[in-house]
Amino acid sequence: MIRPLLSVLILLTQLFHPVDFQGDIVDSLSALFKTGNSKEISKNFSPSVELTIMEEEDVYTKAQAEQILREFFTKNQPVSSMVVHLINTNPNYRFGILSLSTKNGKYRVAITLKKTTNTFFITELRIEPDK
Repeated sequence: MIRPLLSVLILLTQLFHPVDFQGDIVDSLSALFKTGNSKEISKNFSPSVELTIMEEEDVYTKAQAEQILREFFTKNQPVSSMVVHLINTNPNYRFGILSLSTKNGKYRVAITLKKTTNTFFITELRIEPDK
């Protein structure tokens, strides 16, 4: 009785991609923004990132983008972060908007991710004052 049930269970787990059982990457990033962990966030950066913080916009290397994000968190210590909007219908693309509250104000964070070799990487990150 146990062996056939175990076989069916193994078969079912192979049918579903492991990512289906995990939380969305945007939820994970929201938690990292809440803690202000630029190092962990940067692990999700693509080799080059289009980064916009306030009015400053440019394309940076992964290391440069981490440093700029760290400076932002130093000046704006996070208090809370929550996902406001999420697009996850395309298996190769994610887009999320976070509401980031800091000790200095509230910000809107837009994150664009593209899948490369079965992993999502941040290709664009925008941090703007929330209106």
